Amino acid sequence: MINIDFDNIEQSQPTLYDTLASDVKFLNTPHFELPPNANNNGIQMVFQRVNNNINDNNNINDNNNNSSNNNNNNNNNNDNNNNNNNNNNNNNNNNNNNNNNNNNNNNNNRDFLKETFDHPSAPKALEFAHGTTTLAFVYSGGIVVSVDSKSTQGPYVASRSVKKVIEITPTLLGTMAGGAADCSFWERELGRRCRLYELRNKELISVAAASKILANIVYSYKGYGLSMGTMITGWDKTGPQLYYVDNDGTRLHGQRFACGSGSTYAYGVLDTGFKWEMGDEEAYELGRRAVYHATHRDAYSGGAINVYHVQKDGWKKISSDDCFKLYQKYYNIVPINKPAN
Repeated sequence: MINIDFDNIEQSQPTLYDTLASDVKFLNTPHFELPPNANNNGIQMVFQRVNNNINDNNNINDNNNNSSNNNNNNNNNNDNNNNNNNNNNNNNNNNNNNNNNNNNNNNNNRDFLKETFDHPSAPKALEFAHGTTTLAFVYSGGIVVSVDSKSTQGPYVASRSVKKVIEITPTLLGTMAGGAADCSFWERELGRRCRLYELRNKELISVAAASKILANIVYSYKGYGLSMGTMITGWDKTGPQLYYVDNDGTRLHGQRFACGSGSTYAYGVLDTGFKWEMGDEEAYELGRRAVYHATHRDAYSGGAINVYHVQKDGWKKISSDDCFKLYQKYYNIVPINKPAN
């Protein structure tokens, strides 16, 4: 006996029992009794066919839902791609507009500068000529390095307190003449390479090798507008050494060098007073006096005069004297704010 309760079947959605009821609709009562010779396999076949129909319907619905979802995803992707393409096009247009605006501004600036400086009544352009005085010499007690501290760009005085002695390593010194940026940058780079050499080889680099490294660097930039006239000095296994290196890659070994716009004045005093056998104080005074007289005659040199001494155990700073005070000292001039006795 198979009992089917048709009253409890929900009619809102088709179910297994709805399909079964349509197949056995000839029955007028909710209960029925199979005949004695009825085959149970027949009922099982009915239920199996109903289940297959329901599964097929569910698969069709799932496929339809998946197709709908795929279509929605494709539509969303297409919309996103279209939006991205539109945004990229807008960004490209904005970039092009910005580039056009920048080009227009640059053209306007060039036109303004051309009209300003090419005008017949325009003032003469400022000439950024360099000026300095640096010197170094070797004597029996080591090496004396003496420099001024005035930085000029033609008639414009940029600073009176520039450090023109560049401390490359604890045993090497370099001087600055020409472009301050070029000298300071490349001599700091030289200091880095010297330190790497010491770490790799477990010994101090020689002055000859350090000066050769700098000469090779600036030679590779020959014709690029570098402005350098520097001296590399130190004490290595061969004793006190002094080299001159300029922006063309020229490298000279010698006992006395002077660089800068005031070097010709400094050479006169240095060559006159130089002796190999000198005491340290005498050597300091010679370097100080040579640079001072250069600052007195050269308008592009001045400020303070800094003196360094390079010895076997390294370099040390000796003094820093103001040029005006040295003027009063050497020429025995009484300051105007101090009454004479």
